[in-house]
Amino acid sequence: MRSMRAQLAFLIASVALAAPSPSASVEIEDPFFGEALFYADQGLYFEALERLDAELAQHYGVDEPVLDKLHLHIDDAEFSVGDFELSYRMHLRAGRAIRAVLEGDVDEDVRARAALRLARIHYQKGQHAEALQVLDAMRTPLPGDIEAETGFLRANVLMALDRPAEAAEILTTLSGASQLEGYAAYNLGIALFEDAKVGEALRALDRAGRIRGGGRETLAIRDKSNLVLGTMLFEASEFERARAPLERVRLEGPFSNQALLRAGWSEVSGEHFDRAVVPWSILAERDPTDASVQEALLALPYAYSRLEVHGRAAHLYERAARSFGDEITRLDASIESVREGAFLRALAREEIRKDTDWVVRLRSLPDAPETFYLVSLMASHDFQTALQNYLDLEDLGRKLSGWRVSLRAFDEIVDIRRRFYDPKLPSIDREFRELDARYRLRLEQRDHLAERLEKMLIAPAPALLATSEERVLASRLDSIGEAIAGLASEEGAAAARERLSRLRGVLLFRQETGYHDRLTRVHEALRLLDGDLAKLAGTYESFVRVRQAASHGYEGYADPIAGLEARVASAIRRLEALRQRQGSMLELVATRELARRRERLVAYQNQARFAFADSYDRAAKAQAR
Repeated sequence: MRSMRAQLAFLIASVALAAPSPSASVEIEDPFFGEALFYADQGLYFEALERLDAELAQHYGVDEPVLDKLHLHIDDAEFSVGDFELSYRMHLRAGRAIRAVLEGDVDEDVRARAALRLARIHYQKGQHAEALQVLDAMRTPLPGDIEAETGFLRANVLMALDRPAEAAEILTTLSGASQLEGYAAYNLGIALFEDAKVGEALRALDRAGRIRGGGRETLAIRDKSNLVLGTMLFEASEFERARAPLERVRLEGPFSNQALLRAGWSEVSGEHFDRAVVPWSILAERDPTDASVQEALLALPYAYSRLEVHGRAAHLYERAARSFGDEITRLDASIESVREGAFLRALAREEIRKDTDWVVRLRSLPDAPETFYLVSLMASHDFQTALQNYLDLEDLGRKLSGWRVSLRAFDEIVDIRRRFYDPKLPSIDREFRELDARYRLRLEQRDHLAERLEKMLIAPAPALLATSEERVLASRLDSIGEAIAGLASEEGAAAARERLSRLRGVLLFRQETGYHDRLTRVHEALRLLDGDLAKLAGTYESFVRVRQAASHGYEGYADPIAGLEARVASAIRRLEALRQRQGSMLELVATRELARRRERLVAYQNQARFAFADSYDRAAKAQAR
């Protein structure tokens, strides 16, 4: 039979209970930060880190970060990076990120939350002195929603540092905290027990075992408190007092099997064998893979033998030996199944991992018999950590494979763009060069015209603003002047020159008197021309951008994509090696656990066989008498 004292030590060692931390609902202005929080709320911390890291990199890369909406949440975003990394068990990176928040110029509320996360990191890594140092450095008063959680963590750290008296003082003040209902009372009982205050510890556990509430966590902590209390009283040989807390444990709860087993031994220790039959009979009908049930299969006929019901005892011993034999056969198959890799394949099932009770669901897998015996092992913190690392490696492997497929898709997209644009761009470039030459010529002409108009403001030149009609008249007058110069008669030539002079005077008068109006209209026409040229320049620049985008859509991507593909391939190789090592370690731990269970069952089977023979002889002698 297993030692009750060893079982009590195991129960007390598992006191690191943590209440869930509350999450404040804050209105998020930046949609990308909100998306990261959305993924984090669903437990997809890797996806949340992907998006938040990218958003922070873009935020710090813009010219004016204050205009980016993430600026409104930058402290929370920096803190959330560390928080997500902590949730993803990236403790080293999370510690650096959260420490950067602590050392930065941030709001005191954010600083307090960052300090709490950092202290939790140290505590989870077993660095209890560093955790206490961070907690001591936190400024008071603390935000109301984390005050109780901070005190609870401090108490756990003090207990880990073997300072139960100080932890008990803190836990006493936390007994009224609603979010820690049951947790504080249970840990207070353990702290008082370790401080050698057994009477106060029993009273604290009794209070924790009587808390009201119908929530699953509340019921679980109540059952565990009653189980530990009953075990303590049993160890103190107070068998009658041990009965009440053990009877308060629910028959369908996770601690019911242990409670039924202890209740039976408590009655046996008090020489009440008839009472021990009741809980052990209930327990013996339960799942035969459970260690408590297997022990009850031996304990129940023992109680009947002490009641001198040897025939019933012999029958139950025979049943126990047969059950142990069946379980040994199944264990042999389970060990072989683990070695063949079926255990790891069962753990990696996506539909199992999406279930919050996936450890229990593993028992229903027909092709993974080993999971019947490993539920308690898989529920342990160390195995869960190692298992989660393996599952993370599986997830990363799938993500890397997906990224490699995406990179190949990008390469194909680039090739499609190249094949689309390469035949078209040469002819477009030729037409563009022709249009570009004409465009630049028109710009030079406009600049020349503007320069001449600028000079005309200083030195008027009415002839330069003559209309086409006036230019034709001036040309005709010049032709008439040449004809007059060839006249033979001086008198006729003089009269003609006089008339020609008057005509030129009229033409010049029209040009000079209308000069300012004409100059104004020319400037107005120039402004209209400038507007048309501006539109043309916009079209020109748009074409240049489109042309550049067309070539940039497929040029310069080959080397970066090839480099990323090489990095992904290298990461997949390293990850596969790590995954195999981690899987081998899990298989080794599982195989050792199964072998240990097999050894115990072999011992149980031998005991059952010898006890069966003895009970059979006693029953035969009694029948003969």
